[in-house]
Amino acid sequence: MNPDKLLIIEDDPAILFGLRDNFTRAGYEVRTAVEGRLGLELTRTWQPDLLLLDVMLPGMDGHQVCRELRAAGSELPVIMLTALGQEEQVVRGLNLGADDYVTKPFSIQELMARVAAFLRRRRRETPILTKLGSCQVNLPARSLTRGGQPVEMTPKEFGLLEFFLNRPGRALTRDQILNAVWGLDTFVTDRSVDRAVTLLRQKIEENPHRPKFIRTVQKIGYRFEPEG
Repeated sequence: MNPDKLLIIEDDPAILFGLRDNFTRAGYEVRTAVEGRLGLELTRTWQPDLLLLDVMLPGMDGHQVCRELRAAGSELPVIMLTALGQEEQVVRGLNLGADDYVTKPFSIQELMARVAAFLRRRRRETPILTKLGSCQVNLPARSLTRGGQPVEMTPKEFGLLEFFLNRPGRALTRDQILNAVWGLDTFVTDRSVDRAVTLLRQKIEENPHRPKFIRTVQKIGYRFEPEG
């Protein structure tokens, strides 16, 4: 089996070389770029399996790279590398189509685990039946059971659950959730997302106050972890 191809776009030499060496030792095929335009060209010519993308780059920054990728129809998984205190930059990047982010300084072991999980999920289609603890979700039938008993779901609640199930492991902003589940023409606020998530947690979590599946991402939104 061919190794997974990882592209790193980062202009800090210490971070870039550290990431390159660790992922190469782990068996990945790695290429690097220190500038956004060159990195974007590599996504087209080399076609990596995942992109680690620094936000603050000279010339074309990470947001522009992400915007052009998605405008071209690319579904390449993108994990942004951001500095502490850049919540607004993170939200902007996620809304432009990035899948997740890690904050510098980060644990290389945690980042490598995150990359491996994204690649594993990318190779695996969303199953028709999904188990979440004692719950089972049937997407085609739009049904949820808990302990074998049917659970009543509103169309909006099931739409929210389906949106999460189709995006496992990704950091999702409230704006992304609002636009996808409520639609662009509906006037609702971030509080609507929070209320809907609270209700959904009550139906699928063993302990809604300590959720395993729908995790809060502070100042950003939510992340769905179906593996608990």
